[in-house]
Amino acid sequence: MTIHKHLMPGTSLGALVLGLSGALMPLASTQAAEAVDYSDVSNWLCRPSNSRACEVDMSTTIVKADGSIGLEPWSDNPFAPVDCFYVYPTVSQDATANSDMVAGPEEYDVVRSQFTRMGSQCRAFAPLYRQVTLTALRANMTGDSDLVPDRELGYQDVLNAWNYYLENDNEGRGVVLIGHSQGAGVLTRLIVNEIEGKDVEDQIVSAMLLGTTIQVPEDAVVGGTFKHMPLCERGDQTGCIITYASYRATNPPPPMALFGRNGNGTVSACTNPAQLAKGSNELDAYLSNVAPEGFSSVGPTPWTSSYGTNISTPFVSVPGLLSAECVSNDQFSYLEITVNANPDDPRTDTISGDVLNPDGSINEGWGLHLIDVNATMGDLIELVSRQAHAYQWR
Repeated sequence: MTIHKHLMPGTSLGALVLGLSGALMPLASTQAAEAVDYSDVSNWLCRPSNSRACEVDMSTTIVKADGSIGLEPWSDNPFAPVDCFYVYPTVSQDATANSDMVAGPEEYDVVRSQFTRMGSQCRAFAPLYRQVTLTALRANMTGDSDLVPDRELGYQDVLNAWNYYLENDNEGRGVVLIGHSQGAGVLTRLIVNEIEGKDVEDQIVSAMLLGTTIQVPEDAVVGGTFKHMPLCERGDQTGCIITYASYRATNPPPPMALFGRNGNGTVSACTNPAQLAKGSNELDAYLSNVAPEGFSSVGPTPWTSSYGTNISTPFVSVPGLLSAECVSNDQFSYLEITVNANPDDPRTDTISGDVLNPDGSINEGWGLHLIDVNATMGDLIELVSRQAHAYQWR
């Protein structure tokens, strides 16, 4: 997801996190709203027949520890054997409580950051939806009753887009569900209401519900949030859930953090994509090389002292710099990300991704929510590849 760089004075972190993760918030009474026509390609950010937001440069510079660099090209696969259906996180800066159906730069940017790369393994479907906006979330924090969001509206849009996809595009193909933050919350509800226990469940290759909290009983892989779909335990397992909330090893979740919070008799599920993909804790990250405009924390520092700012690709890969493992305590279960800094080599020892307080300090309650997806992107892609193969040959 994407949020404002600084939390506003008086911000209730709990209220904001609840809203962004798709959990309960005060809702407006659902008004009769005209249903979105998903036969109109303008209501999709990505479709095989009209790539739009997915038709962008995804080239990546690989920066090794010794400072050497190389170029990794990218292309999609129009003949991919499975589909991916993506619901994006809270990004809209529309002035209304719920967004309109006109894609702005923020929607395009988040698709490029979190989803387009998946097109190398699956046909890409990403509907626009009338999500709860950042504007409404800030108003909710400050008690502005004039902007109370209608969460039902966005969910009904995604449900309609899903049904349109199933009726007109799916043709019995396997599908990977992918969502982050608010998008993950919407997909969680979709799975509970429309997928589990129904015939379509057999077509779910996996569900990647990232930057949210999925509950399971302690020492169990199913139960809690979902009754049928278990957590993924192998890289070639299908019909399972991949989920986590990430925090720096140096900044574990403080008591007021809500992502990854354990429940009453349950724990927040954590599946490590790197372990599932390759049996290693080393993350295959694709980090943005684009400075944020009013979002996130700070822009990327020079990736290597050998080349400085000469790197111009939109993404950078830093093999060996990041590793992760699922950890837990009495309050939280989460993906702990370690930066394997080495001041003796020319590569950077820092990454961006923290939300900052007005005084410039890190707001630890957010963890690395801003780069939940980027930090594990290569591993998620490998998982889609392995799961798609297993689905085809099951």
